Amino acid sequence: MLLSITTTYYPATDLGYLLHKHPDRCQSFPLSFGQAHIFYPEANEQRCTATLLLDIDPVKLVRGRSANLEQYVNDRPYVASSFLSVAIAQVFSTALAGRCKDKPELVQTPVPLVAKLSVLPCRGGEGFLRQLFEPLGYTVTAQNHALDETFPDWGQSQYYTVELQHTLPLAELLSHLYVLIPVLDDDKHYWVGDEEIEKLLRHGEGWLTEHPAREAITRRYLKRLHRLTRTALAQLAEEDELDPDSTQENHAEEEAAVEKPISLNQQRLNAVVTTLKESGAKRVIDLGCAQGNLLRTLVKDSFFEQVTGVDVSYRSLEVAQERLDRLHLPRTQLERLQLIQGALTYQDKRFTGYDAATVIEVIEHLDLPRFAVFERVLFEFAQPKTVIVTTPNIEYNVRFEKLPAGKLRHRDHRFEWTRQEFQTWAKQVAERFGYAVKFQAIGEEDPEVGSPTQMGVFSHQI
Repeated sequence: MLLSITTTYYPATDLGYLLHKHPDRCQSFPLSFGQAHIFYPEANEQRCTATLLLDIDPVKLVRGRSANLEQYVNDRPYVASSFLSVAIAQVFSTALAGRCKDKPELVQTPVPLVAKLSVLPCRGGEGFLRQLFEPLGYTVTAQNHALDETFPDWGQSQYYTVELQHTLPLAELLSHLYVLIPVLDDDKHYWVGDEEIEKLLRHGEGWLTEHPAREAITRRYLKRLHRLTRTALAQLAEEDELDPDSTQENHAEEEAAVEKPISLNQQRLNAVVTTLKESGAKRVIDLGCAQGNLLRTLVKDSFFEQVTGVDVSYRSLEVAQERLDRLHLPRTQLERLQLIQGALTYQDKRFTGYDAATVIEVIEHLDLPRFAVFERVLFEFAQPKTVIVTTPNIEYNVRFEKLPAGKLRHRDHRFEWTRQEFQTWAKQVAERFGYAVKFQAIGEEDPEVGSPTQMGVFSHQI
């Protein structure tokens, strides 16, 4: 079986540093079930490909144990399976762990990568393959193989040649492959016990908790063993809850207290609603709706026919629902509203079909390495006609008396942008995904530092 990883990051030969495998050498590693060989079919500054060739010895697998013919004659030597996951963990262990002694800055750097699996069993078909990888931001290309080229009437097999294209840190790609290859194969070649839960959680850290197919992934990874599956899902649920909602609420209150003297939240809501109406948007999805501040305004306005709120935090959605219930709105108005749990860094079909998407004071909570995925989820896959994004203007922070110098407005903010930084990002995104963008200041503009909040309004160019 073959796994190749290609990059066009410059210089592309830095892939050798990340994998800890020199491009000029062909290396072999003994495994309990065969041999792993690493080599580079191409390696120059513009393009570099590393290939893992796994040579499985089926006789070695059953030596010393009672065996039947099926154990000798099967697809294991030819397809990507849990054997490949073990090989990745052993021969690419340093890269999988996210370590690089010579170029540590590369570890967290998103780089353009294409992973190709020559023969990948997809028990569940191409649809299930896409359900696993597309929410993670991959562009998936799959070629189905016939059962027998000589006899086309026999139909198609469950085997595919698959290419996965994405821009992300290499360690994340390897973690995704490590977990999802045996999930697609729906089998493991070794005994599955409690230690497999720890492996799943470790390699799924940062993405599995929010993945829309996490239950199917967990069940298949643990060979459908009910006790292990229940335990793993319970731990994933705990991690979800560890997204400390009570702490986030406290931080949100702190941010509101900072901005309260200038009634910035209300000014923001008024600006967003006015812009939505000017765009003619009847169906609106609020991505990162938190506790429903914007939703409460939209659902009370008969102009809007469909209002959807999305947030990764289940607790925030509960609070949003409680606050909406306290409005005592007529049933006809409430029927226009729905709340769904989801992450902005995972492709989700539920995000499509809206006239407008609002992303209000959200992007500053995202890690910058995840931005490329967020941009594709919103502007490429959901692709609403109008997108409204608001974010703090860090230049204005010096005007908040209650905010210490150098401190961001919210403890969970990963960054806050200047006006130039926000506009540069917005213009690049608009150009890449076929939108036009205009900017609007929210709040009173200071002649030196601008307005407290900045808003970008993206219009899709059809």
